[in-house]
Amino acid sequence: MLYSRHPSHKLSNDIPISPASVTGQDPTGEMGVTRCGFIAIIGRPNVGKSTLLNRLLGHKLAITSDKAQTTRHAILGIKTQGRSQAIYIDTPGIHAQGRSALNCYLNRTARAVIADVDLVLFLVEALRFTAEDAKALSTITAAGVSAIAVVNKIDRVRDKSSLLPYLQELSARHAFSALVPVSATTGDQIDQLAGLVMRALPAGVAVFAPDQLTNRSERFFAAELLREQLVRRYGGELPYRTTVDIERFEDRGGRYRIRALIWVERPGQKAIIIGKRGKSIKVAARQARLRMQILFGCPVHLDVWVKVRKRWSTDAAALASLGYRDR
Repeated sequence: MLYSRHPSHKLSNDIPISPASVTGQDPTGEMGVTRCGFIAIIGRPNVGKSTLLNRLLGHKLAITSDKAQTTRHAILGIKTQGRSQAIYIDTPGIHAQGRSALNCYLNRTARAVIADVDLVLFLVEALRFTAEDAKALSTITAAGVSAIAVVNKIDRVRDKSSLLPYLQELSARHAFSALVPVSATTGDQIDQLAGLVMRALPAGVAVFAPDQLTNRSERFFAAELLREQLVRRYGGELPYRTTVDIERFEDRGGRYRIRALIWVERPGQKAIIIGKRGKSIKVAARQARLRMQILFGCPVHLDVWVKVRKRWSTDAAALASLGYRDR
C-alpha cells in the first residue's frame, strides 16, 4: 500500500514515476477523474521548489532547508481534487558549479524528469535572474514542454510595483503560458497557481488512488528526514559530504525499528557530526525520530551510526550503491 493521507496506510517499495508506466486504466474504479498529468517543478538550487511542492500538496512531503542542493532525488507528490489529479515532481536544482559524480547526478535527474511531463513550473526568485536560472530555462526550452513561470518569495519584496517590470522581462525570455507571483512560504497566490495547473492538465484517467500522496517508500522518507537534520544543523560543506542509508527497517507490531547509517568522507567529518560525547548526533536523531513518528503515525525506535566512506560523492559506483541511481 502506498503512502496516503490516512495514517493507517503504509508505503510499499519505490515504483517508477515515469508516465510511460501508466497502463491507461483507471485504478480507482468509480473515482471518475477526467484530467490527469505530470508537472515538474524546475529551477536553480535554493529557489524554493520543495517548499512549493509542500504548499501545493498541503502536506510536508519534501525536506527543506536554506541550503542549496537539499533535494537530491525526484520526489513525486499527488494532489487529487474533484475530477482532476495533478502529479507534481520536485527536482534537484539545476546548477552550473561542480563536476563531481553527485553534481552530475543531480542535474541529470532534473533533465530526465522534464522529458516525461505535461507541464513545467519554472520557479524563480522575485527580482533575481541568475546564470543558473538561465541554464534551467534553456533546459525547459530545449524540451519543448509547456511552462508556467512561478515567481517565488514575493513576501520579501517591499515595493510590489517593482514586480511588473521584472515580470515583463521574464515574459520576454520565454513563451510562458502564464506568469504567477507567489510566496511558497506564506501561501500567497498558491490557490491561483494550483487552479491554473488543474485547468492545464490533459484529458486522462487517474494514475493513482485518490488518497495517495506519493510513490516513495517509508524507508526513503526515513533517510530523508534524518538527512534534513544534518543539512539544517551543520554549516559549511559538511552537509554536501554526507548521505544517509537505511540499513534496517522493521515493523515490530506497529512500532518501527530503524537502523540508519550516516556516511561521510573523512574521519574529521564523523567527529563533527557525532559531537562531544555524542551530544550532536543524539539531538539530530531525536528530532528526526519525532518527525518520522508524525509522518508514519506510529512509534519509532531509531539507531543512528556514522561511518566513513572516502570520496563517495565523487564515485559513480559508490553513489549507485547508496541509492543515487538513474531511473
